[in-house]
Amino acid sequence: MGYDGGAAATGLWKRAMAALAPATARWRALGAGTRRTAVAAAALIAAAILWSSLSGGETETYRTQPVTIGDVEQTVTALGSIQPKNQVDVGAQVSGQLKDVHVEIGDEVKAGDLLAEIDAKIYETEVQAARARLSDLESQLAGREAELVLAQRQYARNLDLAKIDAVSRNELDTSETQVKTLRASIGSIKAQIEQQRSTVEGGETSLGYARIHAPINGTVVAQPAVKGQTLNATQVAPVVLQIADLETMTVKAQVAEADIGKLHAGMPVYFTTLGHPDNRWESSVRQILPTPDVLNDVVLYKVLIDVDNSDRLLMSEMTAQVFFLLGEARGVTTVPVAALRPVRGEGANVHNVTVVTARGTETRRVETGIASRISAEVLSGLEPGEEVVVGTGEAAARGGGTRRFGGPFL
Repeated sequence: MGYDGGAAATGLWKRAMAALAPATARWRALGAGTRRTAVAAAALIAAAILWSSLSGGETETYRTQPVTIGDVEQTVTALGSIQPKNQVDVGAQVSGQLKDVHVEIGDEVKAGDLLAEIDAKIYETEVQAARARLSDLESQLAGREAELVLAQRQYARNLDLAKIDAVSRNELDTSETQVKTLRASIGSIKAQIEQQRSTVEGGETSLGYARIHAPINGTVVAQPAVKGQTLNATQVAPVVLQIADLETMTVKAQVAEADIGKLHAGMPVYFTTLGHPDNRWESSVRQILPTPDVLNDVVLYKVLIDVDNSDRLLMSEMTAQVFFLLGEARGVTTVPVAALRPVRGEGANVHNVTVVTARGTETRRVETGIASRISAEVLSGLEPGEEVVVGTGEAAARGGGTRRFGGPFL
């Protein structure tokens, strides 16, 4: 700390002797007993002058903290927002007026539950017309198949008669052509029937879309559309409701590019929220998204963390203070980071520390392990209970745990 108590005391002693020089000649003429008395008095006066000068002179103030037993965590910190892991926008796939909504925001629903209905009169009419057209085609098919049976019999008879020249060649060809024509007609009708069946199925599907069902288990968290509103699903499916599974939430933490290399999937992590500062949620990293967000030339990567929310304390859009745990040490000797001074060429874990002792201060070499922004694990060089210097000067004088050095240690 730069204090030389011996040199200061020597100088002050000389000053005291100079002040007593006029009386030196006189005490030599005194007797032996008187001389001893005078020497004792002079020594007391000099000691008083010396103590007064040392106590009232310049001193240096140190702020100290003790070496303790505790826990150390090495972490990467980040801010994040909390969202449901699974959230679905339930939209309308057909256009029409929203006839009814059977749920409200906050209701719990299960997959398949009826949520809302759209006026389906137009789709019902289209389905009925498609079914009628299908029935007509099926009837035409039945008629053509009956005609084909008759034509085949006629052609078979003409073949037998032709063997004995009882029928003309023209009549035989005509009966054969009739069979082929009916077969082609039947094939065409069958194709039309398949097409019409597809039309019926499409109409029935559209009719089914008029009844909106829950796609997942969850909670209704929003209702953008209201009863009586006309929905146009021609280009974009309008959102009627939003359903979220609030049993599992996902924290989306934004980590700076300088720290992202320290993280990996599966590593332990914990976080707190503004609304519940005393609660600590623990989990692990699920995924690190490869594409970053760039905000004002700052590159931030999204890290996803899933956490159980069966108690429903976590809600959408909450802010989370996230701590990615790189390493930890429990029940170890710790020293404040402010007391550590790196030693050049000795590695990142070797430091000098100023230790306060009964004789003053001394510099000691210390080896550290895991470190946080506040404290570091001590591997060697310090013992619990020892006081170390963490600051000097006026700033230290305003803090707690100060020590003043400048007078003699008695």
